[in-house]
Amino acid sequence: MNNWYLLAAIPVLGLLVLVHEFGHFIAAKWAGIRVEEFGLGFPPRLVGVRRRDSGGWEVVWLSGGGSPEKDYLADKQTSFSGTSGGATVAGAPVSNHTLYSLNFLPIGGFVRMPGENGDVNDENGQYDPNSFAAKPAGKRLIVLVAGVVMNFLLAMVLFTLAYSPMVGQRDFQPVIATVVPGTPAAQAGLKPGDTILVANGQDIQVFTQVNYIVQSTIAAAKDTGPKATAPIYLVVRHAGSSALEHITVNARLHPPSDQGPLGVTRTDRTITLTVPLWQAPFKGIQQTVLSTQQYVQGIVQIITGQVKPQVAGPVGIVKITGQVAQSVPDQGWWPLLSLTAILSLSLAVMNILPFPALDGGRIVLVLIEVLRGGKRLKPEREGLINFIGMAALLTLMVVITISDVTHWGG
Repeated sequence: MNNWYLLAAIPVLGLLVLVHEFGHFIAAKWAGIRVEEFGLGFPPRLVGVRRRDSGGWEVVWLSGGGSPEKDYLADKQTSFSGTSGGATVAGAPVSNHTLYSLNFLPIGGFVRMPGENGDVNDENGQYDPNSFAAKPAGKRLIVLVAGVVMNFLLAMVLFTLAYSPMVGQRDFQPVIATVVPGTPAAQAGLKPGDTILVANGQDIQVFTQVNYIVQSTIAAAKDTGPKATAPIYLVVRHAGSSALEHITVNARLHPPSDQGPLGVTRTDRTITLTVPLWQAPFKGIQQTVLSTQQYVQGIVQIITGQVKPQVAGPVGIVKITGQVAQSVPDQGWWPLLSLTAILSLSLAVMNILPFPALDGGRIVLVLIEVLRGGKRLKPEREGLINFIGMAALLTLMVVITISDVTHWGG
């Protein structure tokens, strides 16, 4: 692979995180929360702009010019505290205007709001009225969930573009190239050159649909023993024939790694599918729902031990994105758009999980507060919970990154 294609990960990952943080940003503005900083990229900051209280705009450069305001802002720049990138320093200068900053690391973005960990701002323990902590539970929940919602909306938009006449889905035809002897496909009578027209009652246009139906059927199987199978009902047309044949293939839940559940390989011939422009949004929504179901099913299969976890960290995602970007000249924009949409959905689902430091974990804390009749956790306790969660996430990220680097050439 040409390593220059790895740079495609910068706009892809940057778009995902930036859209997520923009969701928090617009929700916070709606809720009347003071947003101290909305950053493009991760610190250290290169430059920022914001309105002056007296009118006009001011430029805030990288710290080092001796200004207390600049030093204060630079000291706060950490992307690992607060809901979306930072905590407020008590007693620090306060501006009612958002700082829009450009930062050194060109991936993603962050939003910084006061009171994200329930911080108090005076000796009486009173919340700053414009802080996150001062807002009712309902508004805080909306702010927390807004990033996930934006990632779902982004996936819908990307899938809509992918299915539109401007792009189109270029996928492999549902034609069988080889059948491994002794596998369920061979036993059922499938042959090279067979075209799969229907699978479990669903019309088939591309081979990806066959894979999804097989995996969905396997995931729903009640018997998960070492020799368990799940029936796949196919309608096929043999090569050189116009007659249709109904075939039942008993897909294996635990096949050899080089054979797959059915024991077939697909042809390399491709087909481009498009829909009328007015239908593209409906197709985009449908594909978003379908991909989300697949992702959730994958998590359930991992938890129940049906499949081994295959997790990619930032390094692995960069590699995958580079490989997909390299295919654009031959396969068009569909692979890159669909990959970006799937990554956006992955980010949404992972963020909504009820794990400390993630949006889902913070949502759980707010819900606990509601169940306790409005009684909040102590700020230091909430901060400790989120700190432990962040430490666990960073540790996991380091482990995954080491694995990704170790298997880079694999």
